[in-house]
Amino acid sequence: MPRYIGVMSGTSLDGLDFALIEQGERTTLLATHYEPMPSRLKQDLLELCASGPDELARAAMAEQAWAELASSGIHKLLGKTKTDASTIRAIGSHGQTVRHEPQRGFTIQIGNPSLLAELTSISVVTDFRRRDMAAGGQGAPLVPAFHEAVFGDAARVRAVLNIGGFSNLSLLSPGKATRGFDCGPGNVLLDAWIQRHHDRPYDRNGDWASSGRVDTELLATLLSDNFFATQGPKSTGRELFNLSWLDARLASYPGVPPEDVQATLLELTARSICDSLSATQPETQDVLVCGGGAHNVALMNRLQVLMPACRVTSTADSGIEPDWIEAMAFAWLAHCCIEGIAANRPEVTGARGPRVLGAIYPA
Repeated sequence: MPRYIGVMSGTSLDGLDFALIEQGERTTLLATHYEPMPSRLKQDLLELCASGPDELARAAMAEQAWAELASSGIHKLLGKTKTDASTIRAIGSHGQTVRHEPQRGFTIQIGNPSLLAELTSISVVTDFRRRDMAAGGQGAPLVPAFHEAVFGDAARVRAVLNIGGFSNLSLLSPGKATRGFDCGPGNVLLDAWIQRHHDRPYDRNGDWASSGRVDTELLATLLSDNFFATQGPKSTGRELFNLSWLDARLASYPGVPPEDVQATLLELTARSICDSLSATQPETQDVLVCGGGAHNVALMNRLQVLMPACRVTSTADSGIEPDWIEAMAFAWLAHCCIEGIAANRPEVTGARGPRVLGAIYPA
């Protein structure tokens, strides 16, 4: 059976996830690897998420460094599994999103797939979003089709919830078309706020958020953003939800303690998810959580409190650790591209119809 490697670098910019899969009737995870993001490259990529001087040259240099980092991680994964590169059919590389503005008709992921193919001697499939956007879609989220393949259940109404930098839902209901959309910020504001005040990359277990109290007036202001008023298809990114967005709203609440802001941001993530699910699939029985947010104990507990009729669990309880779902998804998307299988879901993205996603860079 063919084997693929998926590479995922998300909006949190903490590092690159690698998943080696075997694709038969089902997707089997064989091995994983994680490569931390060097601080210089992380800063370069963050700066590219907003306009600045000499962007073209800076993007070209950053994607070269990204490809070199991805190549290093792939070689380590192959080494520790004693796998020869010639046995890998393709690498599915999401690249690094630096701009995602579907309302303006474009999305940009960088990752120099030509260099990655050259450094690994493995074909690379990448650029998964733009064909869907060319067909009138949002280009995101792309994982619902994979969630459907792996977690769909003929007897249960399920939602797969990915909480990375941003949160997105895949709605899986027997006999119905798979739906999905971005809910809003996942960890992006929580991470940025604790980095500003405590110089820590993230709020472990949600401990700092748990030390504060939710400011209900601030929460109402945050939830009043127009993004939360629509049910989808919709997607979002750092272009909307960032520290500048938060600071503009905090200006009306100068006395809120930092820990209370963190508690309110956690509630924003939880509420935006629960409100979205309640509005679109209220009969949900299981919520399977993946991404870094699955490790935030305070957030997971809050989700369960807000959704008492649902069983909220990590995807680990269904056999796949939450950190590797998205890397597996892009390995699977590479398989779909090579086999000519349409992997978008028009009900999710709003595209005019099913499309084969991705571009192939031969070894």
